[in-house]
Amino acid sequence: MAKPKIATTSLAGCFGCHMSVLDIDERILELIELVEFDKSPIDDIKRLSGRCLLGLVEGGCCNEENVHVLKEFRTHCNVLIALGDCATMGGIPALRNVIPLRECLDEAYRLGPTVYNPTGAIPNDPDLPLLLNKVYPVQEVVKIDCYLPGCPPSADAIWAALTALLNGRPIELPYELIKYD
Repeated sequence: MAKPKIATTSLAGCFGCHMSVLDIDERILELIELVEFDKSPIDDIKRLSGRCLLGLVEGGCCNEENVHVLKEFRTHCNVLIALGDCATMGGIPALRNVIPLRECLDEAYRLGPTVYNPTGAIPNDPDLPLLLNKVYPVQEVVKIDCYLPGCPPSADAIWAALTALLNGRPIELPYELIKYD
């Protein structure tokens, strides 16, 4: 019988949630016995190859490419998990939401104290994804089935959630797994 598939992606975030997935340490060998990884930086597969039981998404949506990837995950994953604070609330990237996009671009590419840009041009190559007017948490773009809080969520919280879902049980995260003090 084929193993269920898991896919993971990182949108506008720091990749810390994927590091927490790797922090499950030797339990990753147990996970490999239970699942097959599809698109994920863990196995370096670049595209979704078909239906996945679980999709883990870290990071919010700050550009059109993030939105496209997130919608693709929603289409291909039975259960979509928002992993970490950037996915659930926008996180650090969403700090730009209080400043108009044009001002952010001017500061980054034209007016910042360390910027050297004699032409004053803001990059607009067609290969660069178009920035959105703000950073959106993933649930503002697609339906999310499960939320794992934290910056990043602990490896133990991720392990508990994955093993519960893979065994058809509800996720139970005791306070000890999600406290941040």
